[in-house]
Amino acid sequence: MKLVLLTAIGCYLGLVGLVYIFQRDMMYIPDRGMPTPQASGVDDMSAFKILTSDGLEITSWYAPPRNDQMPIIVLFHGNAGSLAGRAFKARIFLDAGYGVMLVGYRGYGNNPGSPHEDGLYMDGRAALDFLTQQGIGADRWMLYGESLGCAVAIQMALEYQGQADTTQSSPGVMGLVLESPFTSMGDAAAVHYPWLPARWLVKDGYKSFEKIGRLTTPLFVVHGGQDRTVPQSHGRTLFDLANEPKQALWIDAASHNDLYDHGLTPVLLEWMASRAEK
Repeated sequence: MKLVLLTAIGCYLGLVGLVYIFQRDMMYIPDRGMPTPQASGVDDMSAFKILTSDGLEITSWYAPPRNDQMPIIVLFHGNAGSLAGRAFKARIFLDAGYGVMLVGYRGYGNNPGSPHEDGLYMDGRAALDFLTQQGIGADRWMLYGESLGCAVAIQMALEYQGQADTTQSSPGVMGLVLESPFTSMGDAAAVHYPWLPARWLVKDGYKSFEKIGRLTTPLFVVHGGQDRTVPQSHGRTLFDLANEPKQALWIDAASHNDLYDHGLTPVLLEWMASRAEK
């Protein structure tokens, strides 16, 4: 009996070790292919190679707004796929007159490198630096996070808000949209692996719950009630921690990836228009 117990403990510890070693392979699920914007239905977008602070050339897609007064929607996508899978969202915003930046990540599409938390933040900063170089300041950016990308968007909003505290040139971003966000990667992992000490194992914490209460950026949160990837309780927790002004859309019938099939578009565009008018 003792031998059986020791064997079971050894197997469990071995499994924990494997999960720890290979966790990023489980966390990040990139599509290595990279169709062109034209092939993805956004032929008014162009692919740009943007240099990160650690020397990687990351491809992002960008299209300017219809006029110089319209904001730029900067979209940070989730953990799976590539930019092409977000082209339908870009199409909605482009048709409404907004500029759009689909931010590429290292290790996704044909981009070099491997994804990790600090790396995705560097990719985000490089994309925002690109916009600054185009003469488009943070006061015209609406940062849009999708699932994992919510954590990147929150970090970017916080960094540019920090700049706003010390300079007159950067008043902070115009708005922040969070689609199906999680409170932290440890919390999200614990949902899927309750039999593991998941919160202690994660290398990339993405601790949005520690950051969102420091933001004063106008916020819009949307989350589905049938979401089995990231339970809606995560979005509600972040919303409760956030400062005003804030607005939420809780869609009971929606899951993780089908929010636009359940009436998100008009509500989101109305919120964006209200921000653009201010």
